[in-house]
Amino acid sequence: MENKDNKMEKIVSLCKRRGFIFPGSEIYGGMANSYDYGPLGVELKNNIKQGWWKRFVHQRTDMVGIDAALIMNTKVWEASGHLDNFSDPLVECKKCHARFREDHLKSKDKCPECGAKKSFTASKQFNMMFKTFIGPAEESANVAYLRPETAQSIFINFKNILNFSRKRIPFGVAQIGKAFRNEITPGNFIFRTREFEQMEIEYFIPVPKKDKDWNKYFEYWRDEMKKWIQELGIDLKNIHELEIPKKELAHYSKRTIDFEYKFPFGQDELYGLAYRTDFDLKNHTKFSGEKLEYIDPETGEKYIPHVIEPSLGVDRTVLAIILEAYSEEEVKGEPRVVLKLPVWLAPIKIAILPLSKKEELSKVAHKVYEDLNQEFICEYDETQSIGKRYRRQDEIGTPYCITVDFESLNDKAVTIRERDSMKQERIKIGELKDYFKNKIE
Repeated sequence: MENKDNKMEKIVSLCKRRGFIFPGSEIYGGMANSYDYGPLGVELKNNIKQGWWKRFVHQRTDMVGIDAALIMNTKVWEASGHLDNFSDPLVECKKCHARFREDHLKSKDKCPECGAKKSFTASKQFNMMFKTFIGPAEESANVAYLRPETAQSIFINFKNILNFSRKRIPFGVAQIGKAFRNEITPGNFIFRTREFEQMEIEYFIPVPKKDKDWNKYFEYWRDEMKKWIQELGIDLKNIHELEIPKKELAHYSKRTIDFEYKFPFGQDELYGLAYRTDFDLKNHTKFSGEKLEYIDPETGEKYIPHVIEPSLGVDRTVLAIILEAYSEEEVKGEPRVVLKLPVWLAPIKIAILPLSKKEELSKVAHKVYEDLNQEFICEYDETQSIGKRYRRQDEIGTPYCITVDFESLNDKAVTIRERDSMKQERIKIGELKDYFKNKIE
């Protein structure tokens, strides 16, 4: 059985070596828990975001999208409760002065950093929002915060969105964007970082008269999130749904379910689904003086809608997808590492590999590349042996490889190799576009 820590090390190594994810600020010694997405990583990340947007915005009639500012009026965070409630319990080791989230410590009797026993200070609440200042003077009147979630920008734009879109409840507003949290103990590669990206929906529903009224929407989105997880190629056997106990719920939530994934470092949150009631719109109405209400066009009834919130982390999705797709096999006595990514997620869809660098082959291969690259993300590679090139493409998850050989000069055909089965078939060059349209699109 594969060592889980070893698997995580292999994933981190593959991500750096193959251009998925690099340590941030590496030439200056790095910056703790900061990462940059490389050429393949940004393609994978964009495929996730585009797929999510297509599924949950473009293919629905009850959804619109926004892209809001990272820095908002400080009163937003006062109204939302983040200034008072967005905090974690912090303890500090009296000997080495390392700080930890109290609820993340395996033992409160021993410091995991220096080993000192019973050396922790009393717990105190630590607000996780990043503080900054607007203008040249660092004064309290100029204090601002980087947003810790994308949700609030949807709530404060509710009136504008409603006036423009004329959507009828139930309807949702989607957003993909960066959020920032000054985590006490970030870690586990890109799982918990201080800067991250969210895909979030606020789905507005009528005022519930009974629990079943909001629960039917909650269950609907619960099912939609599971379908999305499966679309990513993640086996639901590796997903655990955790019902958050009432005493641990966020200040705005009446019910929350965490979709946890079985990461090598332990089972932890991948996505969240929350019933936020009317907490946010009601508070913003109170603090701003603006009436953030919905008027039913048929009955004329005015009310503040309630909200179901599916919240999905982009970076955690990237990590879960790579872990799920990673496979080690033995082929003819040789090891093969392959990322069995769903075709739509693969950063590179087709690799064009001439059998050798000879001009007559390169000329044909370049023409194939130029034609296909107009419609599919392709890569051209003529260095090293064909076997090593296959292995490289396997490791980055490329679903199809095209080999141009000397026979191609006569029969005007190429060999296509499929990643997972490694089966090969001969296809006429003139039929390649139609072939891949059926396979990829």
